[in-house]
Amino acid sequence: MIKQLANTLSKVGFNAFFFLMIGAITLAWLGPSVGTSEGVLHLPAIAGFGVSVIFFFYGAKLSPESLLHGLTKWRLHILVQLSTFVLFPLTIVIARMIFPDYFASNIGLGIFYLAALPSTVSSSVVMVSIARGNIAAAIFNASISSILGIFITPLLMSGILEKSQPDFDITHTILLLCLQVLLPVILGLLLHRKLGHWVSHYKIALRNFDQFIILLIVYTSFCESFSDNQFKNFSFIEIFKLGFLMIMFFLIVFILMNQIALWLGFKREERITVIFCGSKKSLVQGAVMGKVLFPDQAVLGVVLLPLMLYHALQLMAGSTIAKVMGRVKSE
Repeated sequence: MIKQLANTLSKVGFNAFFFLMIGAITLAWLGPSVGTSEGVLHLPAIAGFGVSVIFFFYGAKLSPESLLHGLTKWRLHILVQLSTFVLFPLTIVIARMIFPDYFASNIGLGIFYLAALPSTVSSSVVMVSIARGNIAAAIFNASISSILGIFITPLLMSGILEKSQPDFDITHTILLLCLQVLLPVILGLLLHRKLGHWVSHYKIALRNFDQFIILLIVYTSFCESFSDNQFKNFSFIEIFKLGFLMIMFFLIVFILMNQIALWLGFKREERITVIFCGSKKSLVQGAVMGKVLFPDQAVLGVVLLPLMLYHALQLMAGSTIAKVMGRVKSE
């Protein structure tokens, strides 16, 4: 049982990368000056360049034909996107009204940022596959969510960021995201016919590159946060409480989406796609968009903490549920 769970977690990405992420945070804590913007290695600049490379190859992986084919399941797609960009933020707004003091800090800002992010691609598709759902619809939703997030996430964040960052400019922010994220995706998509086979052949190497850039963003952000003493009064008990809040957040959305899909009469395979794609949040896009939305990298390190906890917990809980659902279907 334990071995099967470990294999499942490994398939969805809960493997060495998770422990490397912890290692990156530990290194930032031990020697924060190395990874700051004033450091001799200029690591934040390297990470910024790597972001565009990630999304270029992400676009090259996308097949225009499969995206067009996926439009036929429009009711399912609308429900998933409403979950990602409406239900999630509304849940946090309600929680913020109940616990206003908790959401007044940068951690609270990070929780709302998590809610505003698009769905993740790889783990959503893998979990839908394990649970025996509609894989084609999962690929479509995860891909579209990533593109929509470039515009919707900063719009959702604009009200809060305008209060916390007086110089925040939504137009400038979206323009930067278009240049660093959307433009590389479009270029990659246009070159899909020429690069698609190459990208597929070297997908492991490209995945390792993606993870390296994410680790670099996490490392440099936490270096800035530790240098600025952002975590001075943040104990392990607080991290445990935050983790508990994140897993509750995941389960609430998961259960709500399952119930809504039942009310709307979705078939089992479609309902599986709705609940797994609609309950995921992307660490990749959270990290890369965070570099634009939060120019103060010291703040970004704190803001990313809820997302990293949610990322780990959604893999643990989601993969366990997917395994059970897949077994029930096979029986």
